[in-house]
Amino acid sequence: MFNLESSEIFVPDGLQQDSALARTTHLAIAAHQDDIEIMAYHGIVSCFGLPDAWFAGVTVTNGSGSPRDGIYASTTDSDMQKIRRAEQKKAAQVGDYAAQIFLDYGSSAVKDGKNTQVTSDLVKLLQAARPKIVYTHNFADKHDTHVAVALRTIAAIRQLPKEQRPEKVIGCEVWRDQDWLCDTDKVVMDVSGHENLAAALLGVFDSQICGGKRYDLAVMGRRRAHATFFASHGVDDSEAQSFGCDLTPLIKDDTLEPLAFINGLIKNFADEVGDRLKKLG
Repeated sequence: MFNLESSEIFVPDGLQQDSALARTTHLAIAAHQDDIEIMAYHGIVSCFGLPDAWFAGVTVTNGSGSPRDGIYASTTDSDMQKIRRAEQKKAAQVGDYAAQIFLDYGSSAVKDGKNTQVTSDLVKLLQAARPKIVYTHNFADKHDTHVAVALRTIAAIRQLPKEQRPEKVIGCEVWRDQDWLCDTDKVVMDVSGHENLAAALLGVFDSQICGGKRYDLAVMGRRRAHATFFASHGVDDSEAQSFGCDLTPLIKDDTLEPLAFINGLIKNFADEVGDRLKKLG
């Protein structure tokens, strides 16, 4: 189905692949193994245990360049790819995913704007899954590969007929919080449910946590902080929140450039700060 022979579609419950993809309602397209569980938990928990809602995840890269320490310090890139794929499969089983897709590209290929293979694979996947909601990275993320995946995702959706496109696309946070967005520009996602599930999904990525990054603690802390600091007046509405950026305008208007889109959001933030200073000064 995809361009690379090393790509794979993993279906935790053993359903036939086409059927597994076709049942997908929520789809996350992420750069690396564990990005999905960090940024798109809203999609996972929105589908968990429901018969008519199914979450599927896509990891675009092979994860070979990840930092490593402890028992993984001397692990080769080849072995690390196998470990990270196995961990992502465990997460798919824990989260009861409809499917987990591995496109298996190197980061350099994803970041190459002239390489059309990533986009063409995503087109095939989107045609097979027809999700209602797509989660991907946001354009203000400070990781180059994350931003590249977001760009390829929008490019792929734009190749679909309008009637086959998802209803909503959300740019999610990993390597930069989105609390800087004006509240009117935020997609506020309540992720309070099943805290045990959230912890379990993050915890299976031992190679990343023991590799020197406590993503499990940091992500759960970020979600709690968002819930508390979202509104200065009034009690908390939820115990955990994730913030997103609504990228849907980019698939409604194919002439809208990503740079102009994100610059507009940055200007909204600058205007809000400036207006408050003028009012109070």
